[in-house]
Amino acid sequence: MRLDTPAVTDAEIYGEHAAALVRFATVLVGPNDAADVVSAAVLRVISSAGWASVSNHRSYLHQAVANEAHNFRRGETRRKHRETRVPVPRATYPQEVHPEVRAAVARLSVRQRATVYLAYWEDMTDHMIAAYLGISAGSVRRHLARARHHLRRALNEDR
Repeated sequence: MRLDTPAVTDAEIYGEHAAALVRFATVLVGPNDAADVVSAAVLRVISSAGWASVSNHRSYLHQAVANEAHNFRRGETRRKHRETRVPVPRATYPQEVHPEVRAAVARLSVRQRATVYLAYWEDMTDHMIAAYLGISAGSVRRHLARARHHLRRALNEDR
């Protein structure tokens, strides 16, 4: 390394190339797994002993992503092959008991759904919900009251 050039950190190198690496990985493994492949490749490269001597980071990282994508695809193929050989009992799921409740909750605003979830499923108090969501306790009570009103009205209409 030359003394007159400033040292570039691994984070800066990653920041410079991350978007291009994810686009490249998307072509190789698809959009659902691209970020995971890039993360695994970059972590493997940065932790390797030869990383400090790399002069063309862009090319090296792209090659690492290509190798990681190849490993990922090979692993996926092996997993699918194993799954086809092992007999798995068919899973049966119970029929949804009250689909109208799910539909009514889905029609609530995001904030109302969040407060209902935290109040009833996580058993939080108004003050706990307020701290968790970063709003006032009065807002929590208002969102819960409106949600209850909408749910009551929606569920009574379905009867």
